[in-house]
Amino acid sequence: MCGIVGVVSTSPVNQLIYDSLLLLQHRGQDAAGIATANGSTFHMHKANGLVRDVFRTRNMRGLPGTSGIGQVRYPTAGSASSEEEAQPFYVNAPYGIILAHNGNLTNSEQLREEMFRRDRRHINTHSDSEVLLNVLADELQRASNGKSLEPETIFTAVSGMHRRVKGAYAITAQISGYGLLAVRDPFGIRPLCIGSVDTPTGKEYLIASESVALEGMGYTMERDVAPGEAIFIDLDGKFHSKQCADNPQLTPCIFEFVYLARPDSCIDGVPVYDARLRMGDYLAEKIRREVPAGEIDVVMPIPDSSRPAAMQVANALGVPYREGFFKNRYVGRTFIMPGQAVRKKSVRQKLNAMGVEFKDKNVLIVDDSIVRGTTSFEIVQMARDAGAKKVIFASAAPPVKFPNVYGIDMPTRAELVAHGRTDEEVARMIGADQLVYQDVESMKQAVRDINPNLRDFDASCFDGKYITGDIDEAYLDRLETARSQADREGSNGGDTERSQLHLQRSGGNE
Repeated sequence: MCGIVGVVSTSPVNQLIYDSLLLLQHRGQDAAGIATANGSTFHMHKANGLVRDVFRTRNMRGLPGTSGIGQVRYPTAGSASSEEEAQPFYVNAPYGIILAHNGNLTNSEQLREEMFRRDRRHINTHSDSEVLLNVLADELQRASNGKSLEPETIFTAVSGMHRRVKGAYAITAQISGYGLLAVRDPFGIRPLCIGSVDTPTGKEYLIASESVALEGMGYTMERDVAPGEAIFIDLDGKFHSKQCADNPQLTPCIFEFVYLARPDSCIDGVPVYDARLRMGDYLAEKIRREVPAGEIDVVMPIPDSSRPAAMQVANALGVPYREGFFKNRYVGRTFIMPGQAVRKKSVRQKLNAMGVEFKDKNVLIVDDSIVRGTTSFEIVQMARDAGAKKVIFASAAPPVKFPNVYGIDMPTRAELVAHGRTDEEVARMIGADQLVYQDVESMKQAVRDINPNLRDFDASCFDGKYITGDIDEAYLDRLETARSQADREGSNGGDTERSQLHLQRSGGNE
């Protein structure tokens, strides 16, 4: 997961991209980068850290131009951060291209070998985003045959890229001297939307991972980028688009609606907040079936993303809703922290239980999901320490049983608390008296209720069905072997950025 933006304007864009990345900071807190185009010259600054820490006044002054792209990134758990792999990435041939990527390629090793042996292109990092950039550059060279680029030529190159690349990818890219390109993979796994604003000097366009970035910057959201679609906006602000995939099929990542996206965003016609409310409705129905009436005194959310579901649960069950956990907003999201020990330590720094809301009560705690179980265990213990008589835990998402290979940090089955365990066994592991999970079909239906045109989703971490069709046990085994090796090297002080972790490295999950 990461956040990307791209803009074509009639005025300097450095501040606009900076502010847009602030609105997408929840999608990645490891690194940030901005690249602008001033004529045919690129200017770029990127580094590890939050947006506010990476960019100073001197950096912003060094980013002139009226078009550009940006990215915020988070790292794969167990890996060290490397500024070499902060984005955007740049390649100078054939035209000079900078690219920012959200997602994860599942055939990056094959492409890397192809780049080296056939195309004579050198990949300098372990990031599959750099592989993706070089595939795009190679296809542009083939399509143009070294001549000037026209929009149709660019779309031909994107079609070639779609045929070669597998996995999840939403990208923004700037082609030197030509304009801004935005592409979404043929399954539309990762989100991407486009907005515009009319100014006295012409129409401006902003493309971003989530609509909240458009609205926050005063742009009107026009639509989501369609799966397989390419959008090209030239430096004069002329808009071009074309479907470049052979068989596009919209199957967005349902974890965006469960957890990743901001609640005030709208993805593929679905307001995220409304989807989480509906998940709460379905979860309440299951709780009513499984928990005896009168067993729950109070419903509490784990702030912030589970609040909508928890409110609906409380309302449907006719039980008081209370805020029993106070959140320290200056601690990073525990889900995306690199390493189990760091994640466990941060939970109590991040949350504090208020005893007055727990003492002598049967408490129903609602969370958006349970991944490793570490956070859930700590939360249950906090509730008991605060005086709770009984703790029932409910997850607005189904059990996470399988790795996500499309850009979310949950890569190995051994780390997933629900993998190979019953609900009762998971309840014991997290210390809860009872555990209630959302059903997979109910989760999907909650989103379909809002947009019936969404027929299917990438729910691979819940149901084990990988929609790109190229993931098997052997792939997952290789992934886990690489992950284990990287974790060992990291714990021994080794250079994990030089490990085999490139099997999972990505623009959104580096």
